[in-house]
Amino acid sequence: MVEAVSSAACADQDAGPDREATPDRPTVPGSRRTRLLAAAHRNRVDLLAVLGFLVLAGVLTHGLWPNPSGRVLALNPEDQTLYEWFLAVDSRALLGDFSLLTDRLNAPDGVNLMANTTVIALGVVFAPVTLVFGAPTTFALLAALNLAGTAIAWYALYVRVLGAGRLAAALGAGLCGFGPGIVSQTNSHLHMTAQWLVPVIIWLVVRMLRAADRAPRAGAGRNLAAVGPGVTGRDRDGRVGRAGAGADRRLVTSAVALAVVVTVQVFVGEEVLFLAALTLAVMTVAYAVADRRLARRAFPAFAAGMLLATGLALVVLAYPLWFQFAGPQGVADGMFSPYYFSADLTSWWTFSPLSLAGDDTAARLTTGPAEYNTFLGWPLLLVGAACAIWLRRQPLVVACVVGALVMGALSLGPDVVVDRTRTGVPGPFRFLLDVPVVDGALPMRFALAVLPLLATVLVLAVDRAWRGGGRGRMVVPAAVVAALLPAAPTPLATEDRPPVPEFITAGHWRDCVRPGGVLVPVPAPTPREPWPMRWAVAADAAFALPEGFFIGPYGRDGTAAMGTYKQPTSALLAEVARHGEQPVVSEGQRRQAARDADFWNASCVVLAANERHAESLRGTLEQLYGPATRVADAWIWRP
Repeated sequence: MVEAVSSAACADQDAGPDREATPDRPTVPGSRRTRLLAAAHRNRVDLLAVLGFLVLAGVLTHGLWPNPSGRVLALNPEDQTLYEWFLAVDSRALLGDFSLLTDRLNAPDGVNLMANTTVIALGVVFAPVTLVFGAPTTFALLAALNLAGTAIAWYALYVRVLGAGRLAAALGAGLCGFGPGIVSQTNSHLHMTAQWLVPVIIWLVVRMLRAADRAPRAGAGRNLAAVGPGVTGRDRDGRVGRAGAGADRRLVTSAVALAVVVTVQVFVGEEVLFLAALTLAVMTVAYAVADRRLARRAFPAFAAGMLLATGLALVVLAYPLWFQFAGPQGVADGMFSPYYFSADLTSWWTFSPLSLAGDDTAARLTTGPAEYNTFLGWPLLLVGAACAIWLRRQPLVVACVVGALVMGALSLGPDVVVDRTRTGVPGPFRFLLDVPVVDGALPMRFALAVLPLLATVLVLAVDRAWRGGGRGRMVVPAAVVAALLPAAPTPLATEDRPPVPEFITAGHWRDCVRPGGVLVPVPAPTPREPWPMRWAVAADAAFALPEGFFIGPYGRDGTAAMGTYKQPTSALLAEVARHGEQPVVSEGQRRQAARDADFWNASCVVLAANERHAESLRGTLEQLYGPATRVADAWIWRP
């Protein structure tokens, strides 16, 4: 995530290391097919890299594809259910039925979508897929595309901006897109794996920096280590130098484009944007110290460009961010303890259970299978350190190392933990505990920023060795490959899940609740058991549910909490569902059931025939709401 400032030490933004400035060649006439074949032949290595990333992503997620609606990621099915519901709600934007405060969950209060990781941009873009094939298909597609797309974006950045060779770029991009932390987050955290805009952000920052550096530019060198931001070839139009209106125009267009991309990223995943911004800030300082002359030359114009980008983005994001923190159902704090979600120091040199060399015993070092963010393995750390020492004179490497050390240290949380033992040694994150918004971050996810930093160092090392010749031409790439292999991912575990009731899939629900009305499933969905939310997903979120799995202001004094309070009737039915004992309902409970139905504005109450302890639940509901009506594979009540 940090090649941004550092990449300024590389080749020209428009000229790769393998291209020389050449005079215009006469256009050769030919059919479109001929031109496409010629272009494909010229870029065959790049196309093979892209194809390889897509195939690898497909292999890792193949367990979902035989039947997306009937399959689920075995290690985190609850979050998959949540994200499928997010995608179903997002898709309604295509139907003109969308608001940042959705009424389709937690009836009647609703859910603030900005306060939840709702991947709105992805949901809207893939809305046609969701509406035609269903949200589970969209989820499976995004799980794969986020991995491949992230790798492809980093590959393009390494080749086009860093000027690296294809072999080096492919190895580094593979680590960025398929590293242990990213594969682990693929267990249902779409907002964390959608990182394909981060390289775009970095490219725009680098482009802005190059436009801000008005030093005259000499001819381009082919050795990356020798190429600095003030030493490059010609620009796109063949004009030598940077000064003048052209540089000013590039600075402004880069700032405007950066504002646009940052705005989009907010609606994809704010946490990824936060990590990228923090990492880039640390790298900017480190790079400025390592290359003071560049800092003095470029700082005024670069700072102006960043202020322009920030100002434009804030104009667009002011209302959504206000809505997130201060709007209805918004939350201004985090709900996760940084002491609990801290990385174990031992996990850094341990192999992820989801990698070729890993095993399940390592799972004890983290909070769950979606948070193997630090599990790089000792070979990768050793080779990365050796490469960094070898390239220690390059400002880019210095910036990457500083960024990796800072983000890695922050991942350890407020108190350092070693092999599950709290040492009492304070971690750097302790300095962030009182910083608004930031103190709600999960420290262990700071480690995700280390992946692209380590990858960049490996790219530079492999590229230098490959271009330099000699024994290092084979030794360095072989060492990097050998270090990457044990950390290579294995396919994600999947399993079957129960089918959604025919009452929903066949559309019988429409006779029970009007579109937009409230259907009360029994038992109601909770963060631990959100399964009835799949009913709404199967109906493209056309009806609302009470309670559910979401983040809302239901903690102490309106602080953030997962889920909401249960109404008395919902709590009674949840107890029956848990233990299977049918109670004798009192007159007071019947009156309360009527009040709860009014509170939810419920059109109907539905019990699936295959629900666990269905007979006890049915008997309880008949005491509360009277005789049931059987429709397909469900019993319904109209309170």
